[in-house]
Amino acid sequence: MQELNQIQIAARLDQLTELSVQLGSNHDTDSLLERILMVAKGMTNADGGTLYRPSEDMQQLNFHILLNDTLAIHQGGSSGVPVAGGVPLYDELGEKNLSAVAAYAAHFGLSVNIEDVYKADVFNFSGMVKFDQMRGYHSQSFLTVPMSDHEGELVGVLQLINAKDPESGEIVAFTQTDQRFIEALAAQAAVALTHQRLIFQLEELLESLVNLINIGIDEKSPYTGRHCQFVPELTMMLAEAVHETETGPLASFRMTDADRKELWLAGLLHDCGKITTPVHVVDKATKLETIFDRIAVIDTRFEVLLRDAEIAALKRKFEPGANAAAIDEELAAQQAALRAERDFIRVANIGGEGMKPEDQDRVRAIAQHRWTGPDGAERAFFDDNELMNLTIKFGTLTDAERKEINNHIVMTIKMLEALPWPKHLKNVPEYAGGHHERMDGKGYPRGLTKDQMSVQARVMAIADIFEALTAKDRPYKKGKMLTESLRILGNFALNGHIDPDLFDIFIRKKIYMEFAHKNMDEKQIDAIDEAKIPGYTP
Repeated sequence: MQELNQIQIAARLDQLTELSVQLGSNHDTDSLLERILMVAKGMTNADGGTLYRPSEDMQQLNFHILLNDTLAIHQGGSSGVPVAGGVPLYDELGEKNLSAVAAYAAHFGLSVNIEDVYKADVFNFSGMVKFDQMRGYHSQSFLTVPMSDHEGELVGVLQLINAKDPESGEIVAFTQTDQRFIEALAAQAAVALTHQRLIFQLEELLESLVNLINIGIDEKSPYTGRHCQFVPELTMMLAEAVHETETGPLASFRMTDADRKELWLAGLLHDCGKITTPVHVVDKATKLETIFDRIAVIDTRFEVLLRDAEIAALKRKFEPGANAAAIDEELAAQQAALRAERDFIRVANIGGEGMKPEDQDRVRAIAQHRWTGPDGAERAFFDDNELMNLTIKFGTLTDAERKEINNHIVMTIKMLEALPWPKHLKNVPEYAGGHHERMDGKGYPRGLTKDQMSVQARVMAIADIFEALTAKDRPYKKGKMLTESLRILGNFALNGHIDPDLFDIFIRKKIYMEFAHKNMDEKQIDAIDEAKIPGYTP
């Protein structure tokens, strides 16, 4: 083969330039590798080519793509035909395998250009000879070029077979110019592969750090940890349904794969601020719970009152002219009243949807009791903190504790906005930080309105509320039935809490049912009449 003329060299340089552009824009590793091999094969007019990738343990070069025009072979890459096998980099004793040309090139980082493999006695080509005999093929010229990254680590080996004279079609040797061009191509390819690998590793590291945060939350509060897994799942289900919607106000909403990854990460991180919230507040199951449930302390005080009443009754019986029967009857009534008050306080401690004013007054009346402690001093039956907790109207949290809980979203935003998000993930703080906002601007922490929020943030708000309503593992409440959860969510759509257009899709596409069968207790899934769901028109 004659050396290339200036026009041919210029054409190859154009190919390299074009490939460089493609390498920078192509993010699919397999198609990128196939393109590299195709360009190398075409540039040298080779009949076939093989691209090897090192195994994870760097013990073998695996066949990744095989091409051969004469034999009409296309395995690996876009062919859909699997390719197996490879070349060991080390022998049974752990010594470098230098008998295989691909392994030799890999170990020493050197290109190997062989004019005729049947005349070469340096390398072991027995495998190739068997291949030729089986396929009726004749391998002759070989060009093997290693691909290494900027740190000298092997990322692949490019091997070309049987260069052809473009005029006669005769098999000829690969020229030194061929070799230099393929080495330049391999260097470009290695940079592109390294770039992709680094991006993949960074993304993997980011996801691992996200999971690390969620592991920390889960260890602190398994209920919140599971919530952090279910909310992104439900968020993506609803977002995909919106993506597929072709009519209505949200018909223009579409997501790319990058958008999906961004939203998924935001979902995983939407409650990361709870890592700063005290666990006794996050998982406060009863009104009197802190490190432990102080109802046991209150029970002890009732026992003291019951004991004191009995002691007082016994003392009265020893008084001259005492009516023992009347005293016993009075004691029984007094103790029955105390036990009734104790049972009432136990129920009041559980918390619920709403505490009646008369029940709050009864707690305050019970607080008027006096009891004598171990030190002999008389004191109030409830201290101020206990009285405040026992008269909580909704749930189990005091106003101060509710502020602590609500502050988790402030911390979430603060933590996420402190990170240097790349361009394709720049919306993570907004998506994650908006799930407690309301469409009417009465939410927190920023009081945003619907128009000030992205669709993604509004989607996550619905996912967060629905998961919280139906969660069956919370220490402070039972999971609600599906009908009740949809009724509450529907009323939220009517009163400006959540986006009614998204709620319509949530019901119409039966996202609620898909999630329920996957993650809810079957006992919670009752019969649904969609016509009775507030805020939804079938």
